[in-house]
Amino acid sequence: MRRFMDQKTPYLFISPALLLLIMFSLFPIVIAFVISFTDINLVGLADWSKINFIGLENYKNVLSDPIFLKSIGNTLFYVIIGVPLVIICSLGIALMINFSQAKIFQFFRLIFYTPSITNVVAVAVVWSYLYNPQFGLFNYLLSLLDLPAVPWLQDPTIAKISLIILALWRAIGVNMIIFLAALQGIPREYYEAAQLDGANRWKQLTNVTVPLLRFAIFFVTVTTMIGWLQFFEEPFVMTQGGPLDSTTSVALFIYRNGFQLSKFGYAAAGSFILFIAIIIITIVQFKIQNRHDDTQM
Repeated sequence: MRRFMDQKTPYLFISPALLLLIMFSLFPIVIAFVISFTDINLVGLADWSKINFIGLENYKNVLSDPIFLKSIGNTLFYVIIGVPLVIICSLGIALMINFSQAKIFQFFRLIFYTPSITNVVAVAVVWSYLYNPQFGLFNYLLSLLDLPAVPWLQDPTIAKISLIILALWRAIGVNMIIFLAALQGIPREYYEAAQLDGANRWKQLTNVTVPLLRFAIFFVTVTTMIGWLQFFEEPFVMTQGGPLDSTTSVALFIYRNGFQLSKFGYAAAGSFILFIAIIIITIVQFKIQNRHDDTQM
């Protein structure tokens, strides 16, 4: 009996977390999956008899929706440009803070981390003034250089780049902390051995630091990729998907159809397409990482 209780004790400790995971993660996913095969809307929420099973109709309509296809292109634009920028900038800042002897760089931790914990609505208000085409700070600085004003949020392509700049500013802090933790876990003996072998700073960086950061880089890459595939807050609060849906992301498309147009089944179908895409991309990243690790062993 005692042996049986000893075997069950760990499960008792993790059972609250498992129950919360099932109730607030797995169960809603199953419900959303079922909803994606129906035409549920506000009327269906009031009277379940009005809900009809329509099979794959939502998926067919979503995949042929020009706005959804445009949102896919916009999201890929965000991912292709935003993810490398976040990784490079956060890693570069972490390296400067970790290896610099100047005390001012210690204060930079707070400076770069603060945007990531700042309320997105407050950020949107400030950056709206910065991006203002007539009175904004950015165009004022350009005018001092005799350069023409830039339509930061009015031009379709520039609007996407403007949102990437804002998201980059907000995303650097968390990833910088992760890289700093990984950098401080590298033993100093490796650098001392590299110096004895005559390696300069650049060779130490490329042959010691970066290889030992590969797991941190992989983790940041995966989490950043997932985050940018679900890019939502910046286009929602800054442009509402405009101009001409040029900044509408897949997540914003799902929100608009689900919470503004009350087309819950249609939005659920779009969310599962995004869900499957995230899973596939994550699996591919893990496969590439495992293959890279196997070649080094």
